[in-house]
Amino acid sequence: MTFLDSDLWAGRFLSEGWEDAPRTRAVVEPATGERLGTVGLPGVEDVGRAAARAAGAQRAWAATAPQERAAVLRRAGELFREHAGEVGDWLVREAGSVRSKAEFEVDLAIGECFECAGLPTHPQGEVLASQGPRWSMSRRRPSGVVSVIAPFNFPLILGLRSVAPALALGNAVLLKPDPRTAVSGGVVLARIFEEAGLPAGVLHLLPGDGAVGEAVVEAPQVRVVSFTGSTPVGRAIGERAGRLLKRAHLELGGNNALVVLPGADVARAASAGAFGSYLHQGQICMTAGRHLVHESLLEEYTAALAAKAEALPVGDPAREDVALGPLIDRHQLERVHGLVTGSVAAGARVAAGGEIVGACYRPTVLTGMRTDMPAWREEIFGPVAPVLGFSTPEEAARLVEDSAYGLSVGILGDVGAAMTLADRIESGIVHINAQTVADEPQAPFGGVGASGTGSRLGGATANIEAFTETQWLTVRPDIAEYPF
Repeated sequence: MTFLDSDLWAGRFLSEGWEDAPRTRAVVEPATGERLGTVGLPGVEDVGRAAARAAGAQRAWAATAPQERAAVLRRAGELFREHAGEVGDWLVREAGSVRSKAEFEVDLAIGECFECAGLPTHPQGEVLASQGPRWSMSRRRPSGVVSVIAPFNFPLILGLRSVAPALALGNAVLLKPDPRTAVSGGVVLARIFEEAGLPAGVLHLLPGDGAVGEAVVEAPQVRVVSFTGSTPVGRAIGERAGRLLKRAHLELGGNNALVVLPGADVARAASAGAFGSYLHQGQICMTAGRHLVHESLLEEYTAALAAKAEALPVGDPAREDVALGPLIDRHQLERVHGLVTGSVAAGARVAAGGEIVGACYRPTVLTGMRTDMPAWREEIFGPVAPVLGFSTPEEAARLVEDSAYGLSVGILGDVGAAMTLADRIESGIVHINAQTVADEPQAPFGGVGASGTGSRLGGATANIEAFTETQWLTVRPDIAEYPF
């Protein structure tokens, strides 16, 4: 029996142990349409029961000694390392990841667990000055039950980066992965933490549709919602959480700019641009969606980027050595192509790609762009690199900021000029002399504007802020006297 043997989870979800689900969904390989298994989908009533059980289990888990919680996180990291090949296989087949991306995601998961193993013993408060004869302190306490809603693109790490710190800090978790990646984004995490020794009832796996998503937000026991996904869905979750007086951490979309400054090394810049736009078929919130190139380098850069695009093979990553795999489903494939053809109809030119090949989309370069074209204005979430020239730093800053999104910006070229430009940009993340896609377990992550609420995940400071509440605590040597 393998670690992820489907005999355990097929047609089931995790709450009161592995329970038979009222409905099921086929696990489908996007590259071929092949059925890989069947996951169980709980109903709204199941979510309610899971939330109640989580609230009960959370108190005992929060009272568990910090070193014991840390040991569970360390063991989880070791299990990810031990089963990296099997987990990676699921990321390749279910999520359409190329092998290197799958390996990178598993490595991030290992690092996330080890990083979060330090949270239970991290300082979680401070001593305050007081006006009276007493000790005055603030301390961080677990929030209680946390709902984590994760997307399909990096299903493992984008769920784990909330699940791991929430658990480490003494919370219980309701995890709702995207049903299209319910194994690599859900079953994997459930099995890892089961085997790592997490007590029953602390983590619940609840894949499902929008009704299940609403239920994990609205359950009265839930105090914090951590959502990664599209901006429209994030707005709806934020509105609902606000009405219910719950905190919502929203990591949403992006239309990220990569700026190539005058004098930049064009060959290296084109390599960075290709990686930033085409990694995982462009299905990343940090993908480089707008290439802003100084007019002195525009022609040379466009030609170099197009040559990179034409040379990258696409296909089935489980059976071929390719650079790009399939998009997650046909709907997304046709949406990407529609943005490209809509921009071409408006006057853009295809310098490379622009074609559907089976379940894949060829890496694409668009030139002759205007800022009102759909491939420039919208988050594409596909392997498309629109290129536009600029003449001055002021124009570059204006073009970068001319977007509702504010997640990640890459600036390539002279460091002094890049630093000056970076200071003029409102963005959650700025990378100088690197492309827009990066993630590290110890680094804070999040965007502004339509890219999110500005809340952060990653690193001790951000994670403690995200998944705990502040309590004021005072201690006197005896009972105070009062005038009443």
